[in-house]
Amino acid sequence: MRIHPAYLAAPLLSAGYGILRLVDGIDGSRGPGPAWTAGHLAFMGALVLFVYIFREMWLMLGRSRGATAVLVAGAAGAGLAFVQFAIDVVVGFMAADHEAMGPLFDQVQAVPGVSLLVYQAGPVLFYVAQVVLVAMLAVRRQVPVWVPALVLVQVLLPFVSLDLIPLGGLLALIAFLPLAVSDRRVPAHA
Repeated sequence: MRIHPAYLAAPLLSAGYGILRLVDGIDGSRGPGPAWTAGHLAFMGALVLFVYIFREMWLMLGRSRGATAVLVAGAAGAGLAFVQFAIDVVVGFMAADHEAMGPLFDQVQAVPGVSLLVYQAGPVLFYVAQVVLVAMLAVRRQVPVWVPALVLVQVLLPFVSLDLIPLGGLLALIAFLPLAVSDRRVPAHA
């Protein structure tokens, strides 16, 4: 049995982002500054690892059409979320203080399609793909049934409050443990 570190690192980086976000907000505002930048970079790293994880789950699912569609949607969503976080980092570097960030974000979001693709609908694909891929694995009995339930909870927590992101990262870590320590039997035709 081998440890697959991406399944552990992605949730830990997500939790790290959430913790740094809380630290950044102690003074009553978020960004710009070291905690803002470090937190965003941590989540960008998590997004890259999640694309790898999606690919691994796709392989476990035998590269089926359904799994392929979810992989593509999830990777696109992760890519769009990555762009959002990259914009946040650049705005953080460009702005002298928190108040100066608002007009810069307004300029970016004024570009047609950016608000919808980068800040709204696009990243949702990333979160939906997480749930769907682990649900597909559970249907095939490749992970316990509690895994998709836990992933669903961790995906929904930030919609309740962004301050719950660290808890979501911890739940994702627990949910991905069976995948992190599994033999990940890939179908022979893969």
